[in-house]
Order: sequence, then structure tokens, then C-alpha cells
Amino acid sequence: MQHSRICKGCWEQMHLPVPIRGVISAPFRAFGVRPSRMNPNTCTICELMFTKVMRARKITIDATIMFADLRGYTSLSQSQSPDAVSGLLDAFYDECASAIWEHDGLLNKTIGDAVMAVFNFPLKREAHARNAVLAARDIQKNWRNRREALVAAHGLTVSELGIGIGIHSGELSFGEFGRSHRDLTAIGTVVNTASRAQSVAEADQILVTKAVFERAQPDLKESRSKAFQLKGFDVPVELYAA
Repeated sequence: MQHSRICKGCWEQMHLPVPIRGVISAPFRAFGVRPSRMNPNTCTICELMFTKVMRARKITIDATIMFADLRGYTSLSQSQSPDAVSGLLDAFYDECASAIWEHDGLLNKTIGDAVMAVFNFPLKREAHARNAVLAARDIQKNWRNRREALVAAHGLTVSELGIGIGIHSGELSFGEFGRSHRDLTAIGTVVNTASRAQSVAEADQILVTKAVFERAQPDLKESRSKAFQLKGFDVPVELYAA
């Protein structure tokens, strides 16, 4: 993936060509302006654009949340060497990051053997639900291609190295939460639902909510739904295999 030389977020939101790569970016780096670790095509300014422009610590946005989890990691960590486990996790993070950034998402968190991504901030995309689905499919495809070598290298079976993914769209809160330890992230029912959908996804499976199913057409026109009783939900939730 080729990275942008100027921040796409600053350009799209404020029409400011903020350089983040090359010689011309040096003065900006002196003031702490550098590529974001959440998306290398954006910068540390537009991560907190809402605080600079809207004077708010948090905002309500329409967005899509994706959780991806490396199945079998916990058991593997007990049977494999620390170097082998670290290598597996690095490979998993790399594949997730590449796919998320390719589709203009923000790799918001790495949580042990899982990642959380936000689509539609700071890069605004009308088709953010579709972008999340395409990113999830790329993760699964690229991981299937890569894990053959990982399986052979560590004496594992393919079933031990699958990825489960859950996706949901809707309004959520995004911003800095906490005081003693500030965390830039998204919170709300949309986040919780995406996380629960991921928890019931099988290895190599992508499960999306009805909201994503409706927004990501026609890419999901062949998808079939099934009711799942998700933890913390009073009634079953329809999820579609993507």
C-alpha cells in the first residue's frame, strides 16, 4: 500500500495540505505533526480534529465498527514459544492494518488477539459500511494466503488460525474518554454490538448486522441471516454472513 505524502484527513476536512512525508514535512514534525499510528494517511492533527474545530472532547458520528479476533490464540500462547506467538500476532496485526487502511478505516485499537476499527472518521466516506465489509473480506483472504506458511512454520493446523469478524453501523460517540488516562476511541451500543457479533462468528467468518446488510448492498445481496442470542441483549439479533 502506497502512503499519501499529505494528510488526507486535513485536506478533506479543512483543505489544508499538511505534509506528513518527505523533506517538506520536517518543520511540521518539529511541532508534533506526524503520520497517525491509527491510519498512516492521516496525521496527529486530524485524529483530534473535533477538538480543534468543534471545540468538543467528543462528538456523535454515524460510523461503522469492525472487530476482528484471531481464533485459537489463547491456547496457542500456552503451547508455543513466546517468539512464535509474537510472530503470529505481528502477522495478524499487519494483515488487519493493511486492509483497514486500504479502505480508509482507522485502526483504533489492538486488544490482545483482537483489533477494533472505525470507518467514517476522520476520513468521511458515504459508503463506510461497504468499506468495512470489503476490508473484512480482504483480511480473511490475505490471512488464508498467509497462514499456510505460518501453519507449516509452527506445526499447527489451519483450524487453529482462523479469524472471526463482526461489523455494525450506526450513531456512536467518538472522542477522548477518561481523565487520568485519556483514551481516543468510540463507545456506545454500536461498538458493543459489533464486539458481540465478532464473539459468535466462527473462524474464517464475517458476521454483520441488519444495518450493515442494508447499507452495503449490492455486495451482500446473497447473504443469509440467522438469529443469535448475544450476551447482554434481551432478544435475539439477526446477523448476516458476509
